[in-house]
Amino acid sequence: MSVNDLIMLVLFAPIVGFLVSGASSLSVPFEVLFYSVLAFIVIPLTIGIAARMWFIGQYGKDWFEANVLARFGPISMVALLLTLVLIFAFQAENITGKLWHVILVAIPILLQVYLNASLAYGSMKWLKVPYSVAAPGALIGASNFFELAVATAIALFGAESGAALMTVAGVLVEVPVMLSTFRVCNRTRHWFPAESLERDGQPSQLAHAREPATLL
Repeated sequence: MSVNDLIMLVLFAPIVGFLVSGASSLSVPFEVLFYSVLAFIVIPLTIGIAARMWFIGQYGKDWFEANVLARFGPISMVALLLTLVLIFAFQAENITGKLWHVILVAIPILLQVYLNASLAYGSMKWLKVPYSVAAPGALIGASNFFELAVATAIALFGAESGAALMTVAGVLVEVPVMLSTFRVCNRTRHWFPAESLERDGQPSQLAHAREPATLL
């Protein structure tokens, strides 16, 4: 996941610049792409790393996981849902009024996402990779960084533009796709060798990961 994020950190602006400016008639200032990556990836990532290092340095890793991560987990989930609600609220009229356009965008996204997720998950099963690595790998294959695309489209063309609509359609498709991919991974856990749930006498994170997985 870290490698995936770092690749997007470096390549997002060049790839989008090529696809939009090089393969179409649109003109997208490279500065806007650069500032979008800076504002929505670099700054939050830097703050997160600095805060994590400070808390662990002051109180230790166990305290950090038990207090900071445990308390901010629900807050981050609510913030994500609120962001999605706001995004869809801006595009409510476009989504309902241009439903056919949304469907046309959704079909290739569905095919691409499920193909990538299946290839990643199947390859890891074939290579006998542990489930704790294979499942996140499949989810990464189903991810397209649409949130960053939404922010860039809104910054360039406005919240009610057609470009913003297309990126919002991507988020609209990605959310159920990610949930369905997770459900499949959860139900096929038995495809992979059993992993130890204890490490140095303490329950590992994998043991805790099983509990919320049963909800889906």
